[in-house]
Amino acid sequence: GQTIFHQPHKPYPNTWQLGDPNLIAERTGVTTIADWRRRDMAAGGQGAPLTPAFHAHVFRQSTDSIVVNLGGIANITLIPSDSTQPVIGFDTGPANTLLDNWTQRHQSKSYDDEGQWAASGEANQRLLQQMLADPFFAQAPPKSTGREYWNMVWLDQQLARQSSQLSPTDIQATLIELTTHSIIEAIEKVAPQVEQIFICGGGVHNVRMMERLSMLAAPCTVKSTSSVGFDPDFVEAIAFAWFAQQTLAGHTLALSSITGARGNRVLGAIYPA
Repeated sequence: GQTIFHQPHKPYPNTWQLGDPNLIAERTGVTTIADWRRRDMAAGGQGAPLTPAFHAHVFRQSTDSIVVNLGGIANITLIPSDSTQPVIGFDTGPANTLLDNWTQRHQSKSYDDEGQWAASGEANQRLLQQMLADPFFAQAPPKSTGREYWNMVWLDQQLARQSSQLSPTDIQATLIELTTHSIIEAIEKVAPQVEQIFICGGGVHNVRMMERLSMLAAPCTVKSTSSVGFDPDFVEAIAFAWFAQQTLAGHTLALSSITGARGNRVLGAIYPA
C-alpha cells in the first residue's frame, strides 16, 4: 500500500495505507499480502522503514556500505560487512517530496526533470541552516517520518521566517541542499568511515541531487544500485515481493534493530485468492 499518513510517535500510533487487498485478491484472483506496518507498530516499532531488511539481504559487501532510498522521503541502511552485526536503518527526512511540491506550485510540473531548475539557482545558506535546525534531524534512530510532516505547510512556515524574499529558483536549489545535507549528515553520524553508498529510488534520476551527494560524500563513492545489478526504480517493488515470500513462508523480518520493535515479527496479512 501507498503510505499516505504515518504517525508512529502519537499516544495511539497509527499508519494509513492506500489499497484494499480484498478487492485486489478478488479482482485479480492472485493471493495478496498487505498491511505490512501495523504488526511492527503493535510490537512497539516505528513500522518504517521496512526496506532495510531487504537491503541487508541483497546488498551486503565485503566492506561496510550504505544504501540510500530516494523516494518522497529518504531513508538509509547501514549494512555491516559482518553479518553478525545489527543493520541500522532509518528515515533521514525529505528526499523528493518538497522538491516535487515546490516544482508543481511554480512550474506546474510534477517534478524537476534531472534537477535542471534547481541547478539554475543558488542555494541560500541562511534558509538551509534554518531548515536543518528542525528537531527531526537531531533525533536519534529508530525514527521514521512522512509527507504528513514534510509538506508545503512546513515549507511555507520556514519561508515566512526569512527576512528577505527569495526567488523560487533559489528555494528549489536550497531544497536540493536540504535533502543532500540531511542524508550525508545522517550517514556521518552512524558510519563516518563508510566507503561506498548505493542509491535507489526515483531521486537517482535527479542529476543535480546525485552530483551534490557525490560532492558531499567524497571521498566515499556514490553509485546507483544498477552497479550491483538492481534497477534503482524497482528496488522497493522487489523488496515487497521478497517480503511477501517471507510472509507466506512464516519467516520473521529482521527489523527490531531498525524500527525499535520489541522483537522480529512475521509481517503482513494474507488474503488468499
